[in-house]
Order: sequence, then C-alpha cells, then structure tokens
Amino acid sequence: MRISSIFLLVCLAASCNNAANKDNGSSATSLVNNPYTANGIDTAAMNAKPTMDFVDTMHNFGKLREGETVEYDFDFKNNGKTPLIITQAVGSCGCTVADYDHDPIGPGKSGTMKVKFNSTGKSGHEEKSVTITTNSNKGAHNLYIMAEVEKHD
Repeated sequence: MRISSIFLLVCLAASCNNAANKDNGSSATSLVNNPYTANGIDTAAMNAKPTMDFVDTMHNFGKLREGETVEYDFDFKNNGKTPLIITQAVGSCGCTVADYDHDPIGPGKSGTMKVKFNSTGKSGHEEKSVTITTNSNKGAHNLYIMAEVEKHD
C-alpha cells in the first residue's frame, strides 16, 4: 500500500512537471521581451522591440483666448519588429489630456496620439507635457505643447 502511494505521487509530480515545461506558443508574454540580462543588454532582443518614432514631439498652439480648447495630433510609426503597446498616456495637469487607439500597433504601422489642451483658468505662457508608457525600445516617450493664453474681459 505504501509503495503504491509513493509511486503514484512520483508519477503525478513528473507529469505535472512535463505539462508545465511545454510551451504551445499561446503565452500572453510573447509580446513582452526584456533585453536586459545579468550580463548587460541583449542587443538582439533590443533590436526586436517595437519603436515609437514621432514626426514631431513639440507643438506650439500660439496665441489662445482663455477658455479655448485646442487639440493636436502627434503622428508616429512603429519601425520595430514587434507590435507596439501603449499602456498609458498621462498629461502633466488636468488641462492636458491624451487620447489614442488602445489596440497594438503592428510593425510598419502608424498611429496618432491626440493631445487636447483646455486653457480655462490659464493665462500667460503655458507649457505642458504628456508622458507615454509603452513596450518600445525606449519605454517612455514625452510630448510637449505650449501656448500663449490671453485673458479676455
């Protein structure tokens, strides 16, 4: 009785170990590729990561009347070899909001980060930023906007 119980436990442990070691390629982590190792940077892994290459990263709205809401589209392209995933885009204050497509952007595909600025309660020279977090080779990206807000009476 004891020997058969021990044999059963050994067989069960071995079969679980074999099942855990099989990779059928459906892992959600297939889009995540960490190029940093204990020995430094794995350049092949770094080169395989997506990119987020912007046409421009700064836009000047010029003169605005206080209370106006304006927007600008920052165009970018993924020149990498894997899909680009944007996990968040956060404005430096509540007056600056970013909107983007939440689907992965494939290699060679383009996307747009729409940035809106609400000048209500603002006056004078304003500079704001948007910080974008991605799985790209750079990781975080920054966009900048500025305006000269004139109070109206």
